[in-house]
Order: sequence, then structure tokens, then C-alpha cells
Amino acid sequence: MTPPPAAAARLDSAPLPLPEKKPAARSAPARVDRPFRGIALILVSTVFLGASDVTAKYLSATLPSIEIAWIRFLMFAVIMVPAMLPGSPLYALRTPRPGLQLMRGLALLSSSLFFISGLRFLPIAEASATGFVAPLFVTALSILFLGESVGVRRWLATVAGLIGVLIIVRPGSSAFHPAAFFPLVSALAWACTLIMTRMMSGREHATTIMTYSSIAGVCIISALVPFVWVAPSWHDIALGIFIGVASTAGQWIVVLAFRYADASVLAPFSYTQLVWVGILGFIFFGEVPGIWTVTGAGFIVGSGLYTAHRERIRRSQLLALPGEPSPNA
Repeated sequence: MTPPPAAAARLDSAPLPLPEKKPAARSAPARVDRPFRGIALILVSTVFLGASDVTAKYLSATLPSIEIAWIRFLMFAVIMVPAMLPGSPLYALRTPRPGLQLMRGLALLSSSLFFISGLRFLPIAEASATGFVAPLFVTALSILFLGESVGVRRWLATVAGLIGVLIIVRPGSSAFHPAAFFPLVSALAWACTLIMTRMMSGREHATTIMTYSSIAGVCIISALVPFVWVAPSWHDIALGIFIGVASTAGQWIVVLAFRYADASVLAPFSYTQLVWVGILGFIFFGEVPGIWTVTGAGFIVGSGLYTAHRERIRRSQLLALPGEPSPNA
């Protein structure tokens, strides 16, 4: 999260009396440049997120996708309860953008729900590799919603990533499964989540963003789950709780990682999640990634790494002093 402007006024230093002074929203913590700590955190997060995905695939054999997502978001909301209580020191519901917060929660829920739906039918390595095209969707959406300019090289990287998706999905072949679109829609929804996160970056605390996402997600999915309800066993409930805890912990560790390092530094290490899901998929489901999945994943990872590289160059150019050429120009 980008820290808020340093020139922002502190309400607690204002002279008394103040007419009905409202409590200030929690500010985002200052960022510290410790790349090795950020890399270590992002590596730990991939273990939690990979384990959550593998468990969701295992559970999809007995429970509907909507019910799995409901358990996941219910645990997410339970974990965030301290941030919902007005008297709590962690209270984080003050926000100037409640509508955008709730829309982000809807996008996050959609991403989770479509991905879990795909896991029911697809090998986990294939679904996970396809889901990693989200940064490429961010490239396109940043033009529409953030007003960013995207150069030819970043567009070529995006095209290369989409070619990787086509290699994995192979539409028109006998290996094609319609459920292959689920991870793609999930990636698009996750890209929307990231775009809205950028729009709030530096203005909202990470706790506030996560709390509203948990509230929006659990409320929406609770309205849908009665239509597909299957009575879970205690074993299913335990696995569902693990999914909720692991995914929430993974997301939170990612937020912490970005306090210590830039996205361009962390991006290469986030792809280790593909290694974890490949190993766990082989152990629990006997799935061995085929040559098409590995080749397509190579295209997607390569395009993602190049996109992160171009983002680092763009950032260095923006931070360069007027009249001082950027070393990466």
C-alpha cells in the first residue's frame, strides 16, 4: 500500500474547541525499503494461497462451489470482526468511498467463485497458470480506469501472455473443456480488484479494504448459498475453515510484503505458487502438468515478468527529478 501524503493534516493536533470533530480514519503505515523481507513474505504467501487452492479443489468433489466460497468468506469475515467493532482499537470501517469498497468486495468474491468453479473440472496446475494472466488484464484496464499510457512493448507482452492462455486452453481441440473459461473470468475479476485497490491506494488502510471486502463478500454469497445448500460433514467444515484461514493469511501476508518491496521486485517470486500447486496437485490428485500446460505457463510467466520490468522502468522515470535523465530511459 502506498503511504498517504506526508503533508496530510493531523486532526489530533487541531486546537480546541472543535465542533463535532469526527475521528480520523486510520492511515496506511509508512513503507520501508527492505526487499529481502518482502521477498520472504511473498514466498510464504504462495504456500498459504497454494494450499488454499488445493484444498478448495479437494472439497469441490463434495460441496458446490458457492458453498465453498461461502465458508471461505464467512471465515474471512470472522477474522475481520475486530475491525468491525466501533469500540475496538482496530476499528476500520471509516471510509470516504464505501461504494468503491463494496464493488471491490464483489469483484473479489467473483474471482474466488469462478476460480473454485473451474477447479472442479480442471487440473489445478492448468487453472492456476491461466489465472496468472490477471496482470495482463490490469494493463488493459489501467488505461480505462487509471488513465495510464501503455507502450507497444507492454502490449506485446500482453499478447504473449494471451498466447500462453490459448496454448493451455487449446480451444477447438479435443482437450478443450468449457470450464477453462472460469479461471479466465476469475483473472479478469481479480484484475478489477487490483484496479480498485490502486484507486484507493494511499487513501485507505489495508485493514479497511479487507474488512469491507469480507462484509460485501459474505453478504452477497449468503444470499446465494441457500439455493445450492448441501449439508457438509464435520470433515468438510474443517477443510472449509482451513481454506478461509489460509486464503486470508495469504492475502494479508501479500499486503505486508508490498510494504517492504515494489511489485516489480516481488512479481518473479509470486510465480512460485505454480510450483506449489503443481507439487500438491501431484501428491493429492495424481495430476502431472502436461507439456501444453508447462509451455503456456512459460509464456504467461515470461509476459508477466516483462510487464513488471516495464512497470519498474516507468516508475523510475516518474520518480526521476526534472532535468535529470532516468538511468532506465
